[in-house]
Amino acid sequence: MMKRLCSCFAQLHEDESGQGLVEYVLVVALLVFTAVAMMTNVAGDISSVFSKVHSTLTSVLAIT
Repeated sequence: MMKRLCSCFAQLHEDESGQGLVEYVLVVALLVFTAVAMMTNVAGDISSVFSKVHSTLTSVLAIT
């Protein structure tokens, strides 16, 4: 398995057409990193909103 993987990497290293593939992979990795970072921030905001709704509903239900 490792020989096959090394063979694939060696072939890509010798083949110049693989350079375009590497550039696309780097762009996709950057997009994925950005999306994950943004989703982390959005998840925190959503959690905050649900906490506020929970506390509001708890206080309203405690009154009645």
